[in-house]
Amino acid sequence: MPDDLYTQFENRIRRMTNISNAAGIVRWDQEVMMPKGGTPARSQQLSALSAVQHELLTEDPMDEWLDKLDDASLPDDRQAVVREVRREYERANRVPTDLVEKISEVTSEAHPAWKKAKETDSFDEFAPVLEQLVELKREYAEHIDPNRDPYAVLFEEYEPYLDLKTADTILTELRDQLVPLIDDIADADTKIADPFTGSYDSDIQHSVAEDVLDLLGYDWTRGRLDTAPHPFSSGTQFDARITTRFNEEDPLDSLTSTIHEFGHARYTQGLPQDKYGTPLGESRDLSVHESQSRFWENHIGRSKPFWEQLLPILSEHFPQLAEVPLQEAYEAANKVDPDNLIRVEADELTYHLHIIIRYEIERDLISGDLSVEDVPAVWNEKYEQYLGVRPESDAEGCLQDIHWSHGSFGYFPTYSLGSVLAAQINHTIRSELDVSSLVRAQSFDQITDWLQETIHQHGCRYRTDELIEHATGEPLTAEYFCTYAEDKYSQIYNI
Repeated sequence: MPDDLYTQFENRIRRMTNISNAAGIVRWDQEVMMPKGGTPARSQQLSALSAVQHELLTEDPMDEWLDKLDDASLPDDRQAVVREVRREYERANRVPTDLVEKISEVTSEAHPAWKKAKETDSFDEFAPVLEQLVELKREYAEHIDPNRDPYAVLFEEYEPYLDLKTADTILTELRDQLVPLIDDIADADTKIADPFTGSYDSDIQHSVAEDVLDLLGYDWTRGRLDTAPHPFSSGTQFDARITTRFNEEDPLDSLTSTIHEFGHARYTQGLPQDKYGTPLGESRDLSVHESQSRFWENHIGRSKPFWEQLLPILSEHFPQLAEVPLQEAYEAANKVDPDNLIRVEADELTYHLHIIIRYEIERDLISGDLSVEDVPAVWNEKYEQYLGVRPESDAEGCLQDIHWSHGSFGYFPTYSLGSVLAAQINHTIRSELDVSSLVRAQSFDQITDWLQETIHQHGCRYRTDELIEHATGEPLTAEYFCTYAEDKYSQIYNI
């Protein structure tokens, strides 16, 4: 009986997952290719898909199946699947289907509203729909658990196994470590050269991005490269797509974003194909996903051995870079710039202050301590407080990120958690492999094989905290990131 029951249960989970993945492709299309006039129909399509997915998860006999499977003697893999579905079920079952549909509909409408607001530099264009999303997400959190901090409830959507207290502790450690380090860098006499001044054609940059993805080992039979205003990746192990963007005055922008999204996509492509449709074939939560992108972007892509490989590729496409010294290129790729207002263009130190600002603002929005209309002013004040720079427009301020248009409140802390985990993974892999020599030999497959064996192949078999200990031998800690940052930047800036 348990085998028959589990088969019925898994069949429904696979159907639910396929609907979710279909919705993901529809969202990708909306952000990359959909005509501007497509929003009214697209919002209804996404709303319908989210409703069907919600119903498959919550309707009878799912509760009966879960209870029986909880009591059955199942193999470890099946127990993991039941655990993950149970967690989703208990949250979703408390949320009315009409609220799920409403959130999906409003987020679909919010995307073009955000895009227009950013293009026209008008927060007022986005504020009404943002107000709706804040209210809807508060209601969503209240349905799940009316007795807890609503922001903590929302944070668990993205990171269910590392609680908000852990995130808050790590963000505090990063702030306390990084603020004085950034101050010391600002006071240092070392001047970083800027060998990349000039103009760089977007079409040629696109070719460079393709060559870099080839170098790293991106599987084009299961992926593609497109452009989007806010770079992202999405998909499954059979179809893991990347987007980037091009700044004709800064070729490093597209390079770092492309390598970052490669890390996400490589994780997705590395998930077990035979487990597709179940949690065992899905990525662990966002902190782990972000650790993969930040590992490739920072610990590989900003390293000197990697720049030994990258500079010839750049020079081939842009001959004006043929005489750029390696050390100058490496330092330019790692320049710390507190004056930069844009998170996705930030260096790996000030980046975390960008995250802390967003974390504090969205937490106050959800708690009701901050009104939507006050977001631009508070945003600007916090940038002046943390980074010593003040945005001159909403487009380069509170409208720069896409996440709130998705209703993704609670998402931002996972960026810093992922960066911290990336440093921990970097420490572990370098204790087992000569990573620098592998990069110089362009043997990236040995690095990805290690990551796949240690992290990717497990899908959601382990909880996040368990996976971190399995991969690194210890719980999540900010120690390795702090040591890495201090050592690397003290050397670059001679402090």
